[in-house]
This record gives sequence, C-alpha cells and structure tokens, in this order.
Amino acid sequence: MPWSNQNGGGPWGGGGGNNQGPWGQGPNRPRGSGGPPDLEEMIRRGQDRLRGLVPGGFNGGVFLVIAGVILVFWLFQCIYTVQPDERGVELRFGKPRNEVSLPGLHFHFWPMDKVEIVKVTEQQQNIGGRSGSSSSSGLMLTGDQNIVNVQFSVLFTVSDPRAYLFNVENPAETLQQVAESAMREIVGRRPAQDVFRDNRQVVAEEVKAIIQDTMDRYGSGISINAVPIEDASPPREVADAFDEVQRANQDEDRFVEEANQYANQKLGRARGDAAQIREEAAAYKDRVVKEAQGEAQRFVSIYDSYAKAPDVTRTRLFLETMESVLKNSNKIVIDDKQGVLPLLPLNDIGKAAAAAAAQPQAKEVK
Repeated sequence: MPWSNQNGGGPWGGGGGNNQGPWGQGPNRPRGSGGPPDLEEMIRRGQDRLRGLVPGGFNGGVFLVIAGVILVFWLFQCIYTVQPDERGVELRFGKPRNEVSLPGLHFHFWPMDKVEIVKVTEQQQNIGGRSGSSSSSGLMLTGDQNIVNVQFSVLFTVSDPRAYLFNVENPAETLQQVAESAMREIVGRRPAQDVFRDNRQVVAEEVKAIIQDTMDRYGSGISINAVPIEDASPPREVADAFDEVQRANQDEDRFVEEANQYANQKLGRARGDAAQIREEAAAYKDRVVKEAQGEAQRFVSIYDSYAKAPDVTRTRLFLETMESVLKNSNKIVIDDKQGVLPLLPLNDIGKAAAAAAAQPQAKEVK
C-alpha cells in the first residue's frame, strides 16, 4: 500500500515504525503486558505440538492417521452381529449368497458385500378393524347376504430368509392382502352364524390353508402357523338389531331345550308305565296259565282216582263240595224227634251266637 512505504509511517503521518500499525500502534504487544493472547503464536505452538505427537512429523504422519481411521471404519463396517431370533443374508454386488448367517459375529467385505437381517421368530399381523371403530377394512359379505366385521390375526414365521427378502417386493403387505382376500372368500361361502360362533374354528383352518397355498406359490418363504379370529361382529349401524336377533335366537334355543326336557320327562314316565303294564300283563299271563295248568292236572288226577275207585271218589267229591258250600253259612242242628217249632227265631239265635263269640276276641285285643 502507498502509506506503508513512506518512512514506515501511517496514513496520518504518525510513527509507523517498529512494526506499528496504521494508527501508530503495533499489532504485537510485549508478553505480560496484560493484553489479549497472540493468535499467530497460539497456532504456531499447536503446530509444534502436533509435529511432536505424529510419527515422521506433521507432513508424513497425517496420512498414517487418516489411513488408520479409514481402516477402523472399514473394519467396523465389515463386522456385523446376528441375534438369536434373526438370520442374515449376505449380498455380493447385490446378488444374494446361498449361505444364511446364523446367530453370532460375522465378517464380510464391505462395500462389495452387504447383509440383510431377517427376524425368524413368530410374528403377528393384525387384519381388520376392531368392533366399534370407523375402519371398514374388516367388513365382509357372508353367504346369506349379511355383513360382518371380522377382525383376525395371522401368526407366521420366516422359513426361508432368501425367498422372504428377494422373491416378494413387500412381504408384509402381500401377506395382508392375501389374508384379507382369503377371509373374504371363505366368509362369502358361509352363513353369518358360522362366523359368529358355530364354525369359527373351521373357517380359520380353511383361511389358513388358502393363505399358505398362495404364499407358497409366490415363493415368499413364509410359513403360516395359525389364523385366529379374534372378533366377528355386525356393523355399528345394525348392532342393536343384531343383538335383538341374537337374544331371540337364544330364547328360541332355551324354549326348545325346555320343551325337550319336558318331552323327555313325559316320555320317560310313559315308558316306565308301559314297562310296568307289560310286566303286570306278563305276570298275570303266567299266573293264569299256571292256574289253568294246575286245574287241568288236578282234574286229571281226580279222573284217574275216579277210574280206580268210582264210589269212593264220588263220595269224597260230594263231601268236599258240601264242605265248600256250607262252611260260610249259618248252621243249626235240630234233633229229628223234636222237630222245628214254627215260630223259632233261628236268625236271631245265629246273630246272638256270633256276637257272643266276638266279645271274648275284643277283650283279648284290649
């Protein structure tokens, strides 16, 4: 500048010598004068210390430091860890290798190689809106033209990590779409009652089979474990009417059950009475037949006796017949010589004799 060559003075003629500035004051001050530290001196000291720390001096050691940092960074990128619930698939120039990395520490040549980590334990994917929510993803049409809101889950595991990563672009979204489509297909074949309570397990098994078959055809590497149906309810708009129908069905089932119990009770009692009547009839039949057979045998025996001794048998029969006839009648024995008085009260005499015979028996009872 022009002022710098004029006797070393500043632009206003002030003394500019001794390294003084344009305003007559030098940029450097003596040490210990209490002024601010010298920035150039601090930079110079830092450079000297750095030269002492870096092997080969500052100019040659900085490359070693940079190379060491790069080496550490490269090693850090080359080593990866696979957790117990994971599997790793290495890619060399974007092409997956056949080997699958098991849990533990592994090494690969980065950046030529890359690794994709896949979780292989059981996972759950929820499908459908909850009852009472505004989501319509779970609304499905049944075989009897009813609408149900089905909420279910898909429990799956990754059986082939390579296929899971590279055969399907978005496995989770694909699985959700396939599961929803399979559920709509099965629900559309069956009445609403099957989905609500009667055959819910059968519906779940059929949906599981369709999902597994479809994912196998896609080569997704996914294994379906179960498809539990968590909830199946009518839409909010018809929930009250549906509850009324359900209550009516429950009342119908209760009435039918009570009617069956009453019918079983009456039928059991009727069967018991019929069995008793049959037993009594069989007993009566046996008794009559036995009595008839006994009478026939008695007649045969009498006939045999009569054939052997007619007079004796005739007399015995007469006496037995008279005995059976006269044993319950009132009898009065009168001597033939005395005769029978015309006014003799024979009936009163018989009654008096019966009363006199009954009195001692009454006394013995007391």
